[in-house]
Amino acid sequence: MELARHVPSEIISADSRQIFRMMDIGTAKPPKNILKEIPHHFIDIIDPDEEYNAGQFGIDARKTIDEIFSRGRLPIVVGGSGLYIRSLVDGMFEGAGKDEGMRQKIEKRLADEGPEVLLKELHSVDPESTMTIKTLHRRRLVRALEVYHATGVPLSQWQVKKIAIDFEPVFVGLRWERKLLYDQINRRVDEMMAAGLLDEVEKLKAKGYTDTLQSLNTPGYKELFAHLRHEIPLERAVELIKQHTRNYAKRQMTWFNAEKRMRWFDVSSYEEIYGVAKTLVKEI
Repeated sequence: MELARHVPSEIISADSRQIFRMMDIGTAKPPKNILKEIPHHFIDIIDPDEEYNAGQFGIDARKTIDEIFSRGRLPIVVGGSGLYIRSLVDGMFEGAGKDEGMRQKIEKRLADEGPEVLLKELHSVDPESTMTIKTLHRRRLVRALEVYHATGVPLSQWQVKKIAIDFEPVFVGLRWERKLLYDQINRRVDEMMAAGLLDEVEKLKAKGYTDTLQSLNTPGYKELFAHLRHEIPLERAVELIKQHTRNYAKRQMTWFNAEKRMRWFDVSSYEEIYGVAKTLVKEI
């Protein structure tokens, strides 16, 4: 946002949860005054029970980038979800190996044998995919095995099929010392609770949404749904939100550390982020 205040820009959110309506506090969407000040895209575009994926984001975001350039402005992609960003700049072949019968067989095996067995099998045929697919990501695990058995080609090889883009992406990462990062995560969760996150989840539940949906099976929501089902006390739910968010941040850094195009800036305060923005403004 600081960069956008110095250079005519529009922001593209590459966050796979900010796309959902009614999920404001738990996804840390920018406040309404910021959304009014700086044009944002891919925030509040679908309801929690609607489907959206990285492949579709890549297609939609490339079109949006063209439109932003046509207005003489700079697109700033912010996030978030590593798969969304990879799809945007490198492409993904989402249509590979669609086989309904095969998927049903694998889903039955998942229910009967458990995710660890399938993850071990995937590792033997597509070890690259197991680096980004965890046992909790059951849909991605099933999808990766479906693609391999249907096509004989690992999903990781389909995903590296390049697309042609008519812009040059510049990768910038802000890297916090881990203790500072974790302290901020813990503090932000407390701020979210104070801002009404539990009330937000109660309203989602009242509308018939549950954490069986992919959109809500995510830190900040799944723990509070469990609390509302009287499975865990509120204090424990908050502890788990902090723990699961820290775990996610660790996986996120592992993903982006592997991005060779990334230019890292070490920061220890928000004031230093303003300095990074000024540095980038001089280079644009």
